[in-house]
Amino acid sequence: MITYNCEGVKMPNIKKRETTAWIKAVAADYGRKVGEIGYMFVDDEKILEVNREYLGHDYYTDIITFDYDEGNRINGDLVISLDTVRTNAEQFGKTYDEELHRVIIHGILHLCGINDKGPGEREIMEAAENKALGMRRE
Repeated sequence: MITYNCEGVKMPNIKKRETTAWIKAVAADYGRKVGEIGYMFVDDEKILEVNREYLGHDYYTDIITFDYDEGNRINGDLVISLDTVRTNAEQFGKTYDEELHRVIIHGILHLCGINDKGPGEREIMEAAENKALGMRRE
């Protein structure tokens, strides 16, 4: 089951049924099933607080992924800063909707085992994001 919640921000205008079907299709593309996924949409101050408390990082970010995978079933909590999504959309010349969906699927790709911190991994993640975005039916 995939849940969508918000704290301190207005719920983004996403089509939950279509987004859930898309997430399941992307996970299946990696041989994974969707278990319990919880999205929490927050502002920059909240994501900074989460980043400091749980990861010891003192900076803003667009998404933090907490991975609770069990075998081939992906489970996790994904915290997304809508403020940073908006800033990144402007910086990268994308619409807010495009950037929001890129971040939504970015967390799922992490749960499917794709990393983006090591040498060459960023390019692999970007290719996976682009492929996943091409699967979107909204």
